[in-house]
Amino acid sequence: MRSFVTRLLLPVMVAVLAACSDQKSARTEQPAASPATPPDSATTSPVPAAKPAAPDTSATHNVAAYLAGLPVSKASGLRPLTAQPGWQSYAADAAKSWTNYHATRTTKIEAWARQELDSARAASPTIFYPFSGPDFLNVTTMFPTSSTYVLMGLEPVGSVPRQATLANPRLFTALKASLWSVLNFSFFRTNDMAVDLKSVELDGALPLMMLFAARTNHQVEAVRYIQLTPEGELAAADTAAIQRPGPKMVPGVEMILRTPAGQKKTVLYFSADLSDWKLGTTQEAALKYVRSLGPLTTYVKSATYLMHKTYFSKVRNLVLERSNYVLQDDSGIAMKYFRPAADWQFTFYGTYKRPINLFAKHYQPELTTAYADTANPARLLPFGTGYNWRPNESNLLLAHRTTPVQ
Repeated sequence: MRSFVTRLLLPVMVAVLAACSDQKSARTEQPAASPATPPDSATTSPVPAAKPAAPDTSATHNVAAYLAGLPVSKASGLRPLTAQPGWQSYAADAAKSWTNYHATRTTKIEAWARQELDSARAASPTIFYPFSGPDFLNVTTMFPTSSTYVLMGLEPVGSVPRQATLANPRLFTALKASLWSVLNFSFFRTNDMAVDLKSVELDGALPLMMLFAARTNHQVEAVRYIQLTPEGELAAADTAAIQRPGPKMVPGVEMILRTPAGQKKTVLYFSADLSDWKLGTTQEAALKYVRSLGPLTTYVKSATYLMHKTYFSKVRNLVLERSNYVLQDDSGIAMKYFRPAADWQFTFYGTYKRPINLFAKHYQPELTTAYADTANPARLLPFGTGYNWRPNESNLLLAHRTTPVQ
């Protein structure tokens, strides 16, 4: 770790790496060593130009590790904070919670997905996850080899936490409360999460996305604030715009990750209301951007049945038009919208009974009929997911377009 910063470390165009530091940084550590001096122009033997030094990414990753209750590097400015009893207690509890989570969920999802999603994974460089909130955890477990993940939700983008926030003893209680439902039930309780995180100035989705990246063995290499133009193109955004976006702005953040095997991943999160009315206000920038990505695989889980409703028709139609695969629970797109049905091949998993009482009006007789088909019985789903989170009560549908979109 070279320095602790609260904004993205940018590569410079010279051969000297300078650690970027914003006014809110609590300390500045040693900068990266300068590369060797270029040869004198009078040298007779041509020497290849030196490559620009790689940016120091350890500061950003150490924030993610700290939030996750994992060790930070020895040179990190966060190192003294990890000696505090509050963090050590949090880290011990986190180790137990994540060990249990991986044993009861991750290993089961991974084994199931290797067998059932092999074809989908091979054809899914880009995953679209609408109504996701900060849930990088589930989508990367389902689709670990994808290179681009586009998440959208109502939660604010947020920022890399300041050191003062990380030193706040209330941070650990807030993180535990926010993670409790996703680790136990597979979904966020969005309202509770918002209250918990705001109490310690964790101001949106980004801190939890960073935490999930660290806990799924990704190195967080860079964070960049972005926004969408009305034409649906990516543009840089400053911190002020991200924290107080205007009504027509679609703010976002981009994380660059690296797997232990060296694969680069790009994770984008946009704070976007995907209702038809709001998309009109923002000139459908979010959908234009997604449409520009080419063929998609769409993942939907615990989406409060929004795409069942008439006033979420634009995002629903986009998914149906541009997806070669859709993996969802029953809170995603209602079966009646997969028309013509001959364009899709359906594989049903688990059990379908009825939605929980809160969403009882979104019961689908078509799904009951499909799950009762003894000629094409539903396949095993060995883990719980969605609102009916208990094992043997959950369902997933894999819809595969018979004629791929290009």
